[in-house]
Amino acid sequence: MPRVNRTAVLSLLVVSSSVFLLFQLYYYRKYVSKPGPHILSRTGHLTASDIQWHGLLLAAEQKGFEMLDVRGEDPRLASLDTLSGDEIPLHLLFRLHGYIIQVVFLYERSGNYLWHGALRLKADMDRSFAPFKLLDFGRHAGAYDRPELVLTVLDGLDVRIPRNVSRFLHEQRHARFQECRYHDARNFLQLYPDDSSPNAVDFRRKVKSLLHLAARTLTDLNIPFWLSSGTCLGWFRQCSVISYSRDVDIGIFIVDFRSDIITAFRDAGLSLKHKFGKVEDSLELSFLSDDVKLDIFFFYEDGDVVWNGGTQAKSGRKFKYIFPRFSLCWAEFLELKVRVPCETLDYVTANYGTSWSVPVRSWDWKSSPSNVLGNGVWPPAEWAELIQVY
Repeated sequence: MPRVNRTAVLSLLVVSSSVFLLFQLYYYRKYVSKPGPHILSRTGHLTASDIQWHGLLLAAEQKGFEMLDVRGEDPRLASLDTLSGDEIPLHLLFRLHGYIIQVVFLYERSGNYLWHGALRLKADMDRSFAPFKLLDFGRHAGAYDRPELVLTVLDGLDVRIPRNVSRFLHEQRHARFQECRYHDARNFLQLYPDDSSPNAVDFRRKVKSLLHLAARTLTDLNIPFWLSSGTCLGWFRQCSVISYSRDVDIGIFIVDFRSDIITAFRDAGLSLKHKFGKVEDSLELSFLSDDVKLDIFFFYEDGDVVWNGGTQAKSGRKFKYIFPRFSLCWAEFLELKVRVPCETLDYVTANYGTSWSVPVRSWDWKSSPSNVLGNGVWPPAEWAELIQVY
């Protein structure tokens, strides 16, 4: 079988990268930077980009490549009700002499991270073009921190690669991204309009600030976390904060616990409100920032389920909240790249029951959750250590 000329391949990749950067620059300057609805039209607004795009395809054809252009919706415009226009390029597959080159388009998102869309190939046609299961990118949408790039030379061509290649490859293995359900959120907010009072607006602002602060603190500690309880429900149900929830809820696996976590949050300006339980059983931390509470629930693995604990301070009673096992995906929430359970519906349903889509303002954490169980009582002799309220 004939070998693919490496210089031809690298030239193609350099040209495709240049076209992508021109597309991004034109797109942002022409549309995203302007107020109001953003409408894309390849026969209208994006003429300059179209010329560059067709130039790439023509150059590839002249080199003898077969091409598959995979497009999809632009999630950055998904919240606009009046959107109409063409889809954006997500992947390009080039084939020559049985070899496949996959070009993945990375787009900047508002949380200052890079995103690529899923590779959706039609089973009756496109999947015969390339061995789908062997492609490294695209089975799911992905999210990445912006890598620092360094210039190197390969076969006489200037190319850029991540400075920390091993970190980028690690990110790739855990890059799966889950988009907020904008259409369902709009339907929900039509039935249950969001609170636009000054107090609600101020609360959402404080939640955003607190969540960003928590993310920075835990990232510095290298502790992964995810949106949990009411904060996760708000993201899943309405792509926003539940304004009457009054707190921020996140989850951490107990295996990721670090003894300096309390010190780190205090150094970040938060005060410890309570500490319940112990590392071996039902640990729970709560911090306060600007009258908004950050609840950190630690999750324990137990067979085919995971659970987090709860403690009633005045009685010492213990509670356990059972969830089916789940994996973690990246998502965007309040302009932040943050993890959520990939199996979000199962997670939310476990906690809030099948009626999770109906707002409930009166909530008792000891009896309202669908997955709560009694878990005994802390020994009174240990209360001073296991029930600390500040």
